[in-house]
Amino acid sequence: MKQAMLSYNMTANVEKIAEQVKALPEKERDEFLSWLAEYELGQADDWDKDIARDSQLGGPLDELIQRARKDHAEGLIKPLNELLDDA
Repeated sequence: MKQAMLSYNMTANVEKIAEQVKALPEKERDEFLSWLAEYELGQADDWDKDIARDSQLGGPLDELIQRARKDHAEGLIKPLNELLDDA
């Protein structure tokens, strides 16, 4: 299987880890990748919590949310399916 080319520079530590993962026997590599996927899902939960917190009134995203609501009320926003149909 051809390895995907990464479009960013890895730190030396990450490069070492990547090389070690590539060197694992297939079964162990699959186990590691399964663990990594589960780990990332857990991180998504943290991200969701951050977004929920930042979306509260007065939070960092509040101004963007208010602008989007205003634009929607003024009819300046198209439904996604219309945008995709126009593409």
